[in-house]
Amino acid sequence: MIEKEKLTETLFEAPPIEQQERMVEAILFASMEPVTVKEIIGRLPHGSEPEIALKNLKTKYESRGVNLVKVGDCWALRTAADLGFLMQKETIEVRKLSRAAIETLAIIAYHQPVSRAEIEEIRGVSVSRGTIDLLMDLNWIKLGRRRLSPGRPVTFTVTQKFLDHFGLESARDLPGLKELKSAGLLESRPPPGSHELIDEIDAENDESQTELFDQDEVK
Repeated sequence: MIEKEKLTETLFEAPPIEQQERMVEAILFASMEPVTVKEIIGRLPHGSEPEIALKNLKTKYESRGVNLVKVGDCWALRTAADLGFLMQKETIEVRKLSRAAIETLAIIAYHQPVSRAEIEEIRGVSVSRGTIDLLMDLNWIKLGRRRLSPGRPVTFTVTQKFLDHFGLESARDLPGLKELKSAGLLESRPPPGSHELIDEIDAENDESQTELFDQDEVK
């Protein structure tokens, strides 16, 4: 009975400012959205001074992991700006490369340094700029030396990140055709137009790759 009487009194009489601060803090903590002063007044006992309570709370929270900030005409509890990195979450998005990207990457890996025209000659079809840009964005290929031929075309080579991603010490360690098939990286029935690519890869792996994978070219 005594507790009910005290509660009734607090509804009509302003409690001490320390208690008002606790009330305001509870309101802000429980709210999903920033709260206006008007909304806070509607919840506090008559005669309360939420502006003073908010000012005091703001000062108290300045050095804490959570700060009291004003958002427009509203107030809200927010993670301290310098601790925002703790709230970040990194996720790995797995994306499958298109067949065109896989073939282009394979040609570059096994024939580096290789120009775009040479890639198209091996594939038998043109190489879209988007395919090259994608592999560049993944940092799996990079620009190599220019050919000493008319037009000085640029060449492409694989990067250190490519080797690291596939657990290779150097391009000399690239798998052969049988290994690619056993790993499921090549279908048993290659699509039309890809026979030349597979024949090239098989031939290159049956021979010594010392000249093809000169260490200076890989770096």
